[in-house]
Amino acid sequence: QVQLVESGGGSVQEGQSLTLFCQASGSFYRFQHMGWYRQAPGQQRELVAIIATDGSATYADSAKDRFTLSRDARHNTVTLYMNALRREDTAVYFCNAAIPNETEIPDNYWGPGTQVTVSS
Repeated sequence: QVQLVESGGGSVQEGQSLTLFCQASGSFYRFQHMGWYRQAPGQQRELVAIIATDGSATYADSAKDRFTLSRDARHNTVTLYMNALRREDTAVYFCNAAIPNETEIPDNYWGPGTQVTVSS
């Protein structure tokens, strides 16, 4: 079992920055990737950014050039630095960890979510 603890959400104005932090704990050897998704009211959950064990990161188009995802592999943490926030970034942000298993589809674990609100 894997537990994900998130922190760092909040309310800011457009153009400001926020940092989201997630730490994974529990019984696992390694993760396939770890990162952040978000879900706005009435919308489906969508990828924000994930980072693989080799350190390569994948970003949603909306996050490129504004957000940076980093990881601390030793402590199983990821940090999402969000700059130049826009109103459309308002959502609940969920930490995600994908843990390999014996199949081709990893086990996905989710944090409880942290609210990010950007106002004009």
